[in-house]
Amino acid sequence: MTRLIDELNALHASYVDAVNTAVSNDDLTTAAELAGDYDRDAIMMMAEHEGRQDLLPLFGLDASGGRVSVERDTPLRCIVRRVTTLRAA
Repeated sequence: MTRLIDELNALHASYVDAVNTAVSNDDLTTAAELAGDYDRDAIMMMAEHEGRQDLLPLFGLDASGGRVSVERDTPLRCIVRRVTTLRAA
């Protein structure tokens, strides 16, 4: 069984590459969507690894990873929002 931190690092690296590609293609909508997808995928990975799917509603997710509440502001989403603001100026 692999360590959770290693799986999360690999997930993060893949999303960083995807967000960077979207930003370099001036596709900030996709970059914002990817930021949200990363948050969901990381939370789901942690819940599955720890066997704590019961905590998913606290993060606005249902057992299948669907969103059930307002999205939270996260560091990756903040970065994408700043890039979007800078590109619009």
